[in-house]
Amino acid sequence: MKKNTVLEDVKRTALIVAAAFLMAMNIKSFVRAGDLLPGGFNGLTLLIQQIARHFWNLNLSYSLINFSLNAIPVFISFKYIGKKFTGYSCLMIVLTGIFTDILSGFQMTDDILLVAVFGGILNACAISLCLYANATSGGTDFIAIFFSEKYGIETWNYIFAGNCIILLVAGYLFGWNEALYSIIFQFASTQVLHLLYKRYQKQTLLIITSKPDEIYQEIREKTNHDATLFKGIGCYKKHECNMLYSVVGRDEIKPIIKKIREIDKNAFINTMNTQQLTGRFYQRPND
Repeated sequence: MKKNTVLEDVKRTALIVAAAFLMAMNIKSFVRAGDLLPGGFNGLTLLIQQIARHFWNLNLSYSLINFSLNAIPVFISFKYIGKKFTGYSCLMIVLTGIFTDILSGFQMTDDILLVAVFGGILNACAISLCLYANATSGGTDFIAIFFSEKYGIETWNYIFAGNCIILLVAGYLFGWNEALYSIIFQFASTQVLHLLYKRYQKQTLLIITSKPDEIYQEIREKTNHDATLFKGIGCYKKHECNMLYSVVGRDEIKPIIKKIREIDKNAFINTMNTQQLTGRFYQRPND
């Protein structure tokens, strides 16, 4: 058991280091090349740096600003989300700040549209690695996870709206060209993140099977979600049939369907995206 815990910690740390390195290189090679602003507190940090350089001729440290901005979200996360989760998130914040300050970036292209699109994709990949390590990149991600845990909803699109407000301020102060391209960056990042990370997305399962008890047991053990059994009559053969109804996380769908097929290869399975859910729904706690 202890060995498994150590391996899990090593895996999470490796993912955090990779995510921090990727995010820092993205900031140095894409974001700054196009004078863009990424999402959340990283974008706010760069905006503060830009304001300090432009109006007061000051070169402020990325790490210092970013650490200061994250102080309150870290406290909220530590109190309401999870201690270990917060610890790994702090590691991500610290490493991203250090890597951003010490690494030298490189410019791949002068086309600002390519910079915005591919910079957004890399940003989503970095955040996804961090989320797969059960941590966040800090700032607004803490807020997104807090509301997702508390209310069981996806909040990435709301975070995108908040980021757009930061970009409007940047556009007003420094010109609209880079601000509008930054919105493309944000949109690309949000959409790719939505595809890569599915923990807070939900899927409805409708399963017609001759082995409802075995399949329910599998759903219960693998996902900790319940199910409802409906008795019905097949219209074609006029035989009695069983239908299980359950809602699970979208990231749990593939392994569950695989298990259902192993139990009953003739099971008829219908999956549907669940946009809104009211009621008790088990959410795996953060550590």
